[in-house]
Amino acid sequence: MAVKSELGYADLPALFRRMAGDEKHEWAAASTLQVLWVLYDRVLDVSPDRVSDPDRDRFLLSKGHGPMAYYAVLAAKGFFPPSTLDGWTGWDSPLGWHPDRVLVPGVEIGSGSLGHGMPIGVGVAMGLRLQGRHKPRVVVLVGDAELDEGSNHEAIALAGRFGLDNFTVVVVDNESGTHGWPGGVASRFAVEGWQTSTVDGRDQAALYEAFTTPHPGKPMAVVAKVVDR
Repeated sequence: MAVKSELGYADLPALFRRMAGDEKHEWAAASTLQVLWVLYDRVLDVSPDRVSDPDRDRFLLSKGHGPMAYYAVLAAKGFFPPSTLDGWTGWDSPLGWHPDRVLVPGVEIGSGSLGHGMPIGVGVAMGLRLQGRHKPRVVVLVGDAELDEGSNHEAIALAGRFGLDNFTVVVVDNESGTHGWPGGVASRFAVEGWQTSTVDGRDQAALYEAFTTPHPGKPMAVVAKVVDR
């Protein structure tokens, strides 16, 4: 159930620390915190009272194996009470190791198996276009190592061919890919006709500018570099 929230970015570290026990994925989650905040605070047209509005923007966390930052942002924005964070992953908690769209308000997909979010996002963007809904945008967050999945290569190619300009992919690049990408991550998208930008994933002003740059006739990829630990 949606709740009123007056929490801001300064409250996120405390919200994040209310969840413990997943040290393996803590860094994977922490590296997404600024990206998620900029999207939910300044970019996405979505709110707790519009989770079923067909004209809402859609955010898909493909990097669902590290959801702590996502949960913290959703709590700060009033999608559920911050107290819910305290019991996360408990047997009676809606907040699992991977987000569940049935249990968590505001979550669009169940995710965590790498390589699923971007193809689903392409399908959602195409479906909105076929319905004549041109206002909603679809944003998918992926990790750089996730790009090794073959389903993502197919999604990148298809989105470029169809010119899905209602579709944005954010790649949080913490250099965790096994082989990396010749010419950088952005080159993988650019060669398929995407508009691309590479920014500091901790610089909120740069992230906002990248997310709001017009890209008519092309999908957009924003590579958010986050390499400090």
